[in-house]
Amino acid sequence: MQSTQDNSAIAQLRAATRSDHEQVDGAYGHFALATADGYRDFLTAHARILPLAERLIDPAALVAGWQGRTEALRADLAAMDGETPPELDFALPPGEAARWGALYVIEGSRLGGAVLAKLVPEGLPAAYLGARHGPGAWRDLLARLDAAVGDDLAAAEQGAKAMFGAYLEAARR
Repeated sequence: MQSTQDNSAIAQLRAATRSDHEQVDGAYGHFALATADGYRDFLTAHARILPLAERLIDPAALVAGWQGRTEALRADLAAMDGETPPELDFALPPGEAARWGALYVIEGSRLGGAVLAKLVPEGLPAAYLGARHGPGAWRDLLARLDAAVGDDLAAAEQGAKAMFGAYLEAARR
């Protein structure tokens, strides 16, 4: 009988970071997105880490045509009279595999944003949460990640766990 277990780097990364992901989801789940204040606080938390993460990961060097969300985040925050907060003190573990692991987290956040955008009241800015992947882009990114990580899964896990940890810290400030 053939095993149907998925031993891809993606499946292993997902399993290794499941509890990290759940903690981050729980922390961001406390923001009241249905209110202007709660939504602004949510955007402020993201602004503590996403701009720095995008600079450190340099996703455009990993994925041709990649589009960042920092400008959309800053524009939404400014439209709500929010101030750009100081960025977290965060360093990404070294190496390309760690960058891919961290990219997995920030691009997974983009997927979650599409769901959360439905909770934001009409009339509030939603360019950040509305910045979705194009058709097939998430699957393509996962395939590239799987190929790029190769035998360096431990470094990819370190990058992903560090990124989840930074998102968690940003939510708690």
